[in-house]
Amino acid sequence: MHQVIQYIRFLFKSTNQHGVHSPFVFDLVTKCFYDTTNYPDYDKLKSYRQSLLRNDSLVSVTDLGSGSKRTTSNTRQICAIARTSGTTYKRAKLLYRLSHYFKFKSILELGTSVGIATHALHLGNPNTILTSIEGCPNLALLSKTRFTNQPNITIITGAFDEQIPLLKTSNYDCIFFDGNHTKDATLHYFEALLPKATNDTVFIFDDIYWSKGMTEAWETIKQHPKVTVTIDTFFWGFVFFRKEQAKEHFTIRL
Repeated sequence: MHQVIQYIRFLFKSTNQHGVHSPFVFDLVTKCFYDTTNYPDYDKLKSYRQSLLRNDSLVSVTDLGSGSKRTTSNTRQICAIARTSGTTYKRAKLLYRLSHYFKFKSILELGTSVGIATHALHLGNPNTILTSIEGCPNLALLSKTRFTNQPNITIITGAFDEQIPLLKTSNYDCIFFDGNHTKDATLHYFEALLPKATNDTVFIFDDIYWSKGMTEAWETIKQHPKVTVTIDTFFWGFVFFRKEQAKEHFTIRL
């Protein structure tokens, strides 16, 4: 019910590029969000996801986050994880465009799962150095196996709290928060990774309307003094730290 109410509010508040007066955000919306180019790599995104949807193998899941809203079982089929918890094809294409548009040199992902988002971010710019942390050993192993031939992708197994302090990279161009959908954890990881952000870094928060707590976390992040620009697309929240811009919040339909 929380999501339904918030989505109705989102529809009333949201706009497209015509309601955007920031050149930076206008270009991002028109040249990336709304880019209709049919990139050949989209076939690879679809193929990767479909291969997971055909995989009916069972895996024991160690869930360190908020858990699944669809099942309480720790034993799940890989195809079910890809279908209900994995990144959709539409969102994978957007991640691809973001990586392609910004040409990220370094990416950190919190929550590998079955690697759909990881794969999309890597394809968008194969030269990026991508580190992904996954708390479930079996899912981490699955993704490691799939990315064996990709030297620029590193999958780390472990709890975010334990692994974030061990990260060697001084800063990241993009950090994708897609692991623990709780208010306290989201705010904690946001604060822990702020030192890794530069003027050009983008933080992407998944499922900002997952629950009342996640929405409260999103509102708190928007008001942080280091945050200047945010974009609410309902399913993702984008955060920028561009000091040359006045603080402004956008709500964009995708």
